[in-house]
Amino acid sequence: MSRPYDWLIVGAGFTGAVVAERLARGLNQRVLLIDRRDHVGGNAHDRRDDAGRLIHPYGPHVFHTNSARIFDYLSRFTAWRPYEHRVQAMIDGQAVPLPFNLQSLRLLFPPATAARLSRRLIAAFGADARPTIHDLRSAADDADLRFVADYVFDKVFAAYSAKQWGVAVDDLDPSVLGRVPVVIGQDDRYFTDRFQAMPRDGYAALFARMLDHPNIHVSLNTPMSQVQPKAWTRMVYCGPLDDYFESAAGALPYRSVRFEHRAVDVKDGLPVGTVNHPQAPGFTRITDFRHLTGERGPTTATVIEYPTAHRPGENEPYYPVLSEASHALADQYRAMARSLEGQVWFAGRLADFRYYNMDQAVGRALSLVDKALAPAISRMAA
Repeated sequence: MSRPYDWLIVGAGFTGAVVAERLARGLNQRVLLIDRRDHVGGNAHDRRDDAGRLIHPYGPHVFHTNSARIFDYLSRFTAWRPYEHRVQAMIDGQAVPLPFNLQSLRLLFPPATAARLSRRLIAAFGADARPTIHDLRSAADDADLRFVADYVFDKVFAAYSAKQWGVAVDDLDPSVLGRVPVVIGQDDRYFTDRFQAMPRDGYAALFARMLDHPNIHVSLNTPMSQVQPKAWTRMVYCGPLDDYFESAAGALPYRSVRFEHRAVDVKDGLPVGTVNHPQAPGFTRITDFRHLTGERGPTTATVIEYPTAHRPGENEPYYPVLSEASHALADQYRAMARSLEGQVWFAGRLADFRYYNMDQAVGRALSLVDKALAPAISRMAA
């Protein structure tokens, strides 16, 4: 039998792939990277549809970060196409910019009302501020601020979030509400990060270059149960935290999504990258990929997202459902994970049971290698 791999990496999304690349290229470690799906890249994977259009099978993935380190690291594996994502929301039949801003007010209310509310918001928070809905509700100490807070919460956030998460909004972790800003200005960009761009050749090409190293062996359609323990020395696990422990303390709650992909004539496409539908039954948003990819043609590819319950073995766990109860359960599993320190490390959105954007997943991987894995390798070599 050949000597075992130095590392088994379970899960080939951003966290697992970056850990594999850093171990192999940066620390000369032999890595076996596995994924139970038939591709690398996790949910950020992209591909061509039957008509040759570049699509994101698992919904839109728009890269943005304020970290020069993360952007520079990924730039080793891709050139970029500048792209600033814009989103609209259909509110009472009217398309308005999202995040909700002063233009949204002008589109939804009579001119005098919109002007009065704008003045009050600017006086309370300052021009171009981006308070969260939580900030707005907490600071609503007069009738106008209370009205705006309640309006945005009810019309924009509450119904959308109930569909997205499948639980009452009040049962969600406050951090979920904290991710939704209100813009006290005209800026209609969905993100304001310093670096906003899409991989020029797509995410699949980025991952292919990242993992193109003789020290990395990629095995797809491979669940962890198929890998013999003698085939590896240490592990980084990026799958669902409770799965590793066979749900011994109970199942952690995740949310899944059903994606409905369509091809439409360009004239029937969207004016911006994504349009949210908080008041529509069943689905949450529609994305038009030509905005994200920059590709042009007589038709465009769209995707409609229908959040649904996660059913293990039937659909994918996309988002951890964060609440007081789920945090407490995850803490039980984290205590179990600590008993494996030095042999198995847990990292990633599912393994950490935390909501990560793509750049945060990359940052988590880089930090793990620098602060934990590299020192462990040094100790083993000493």
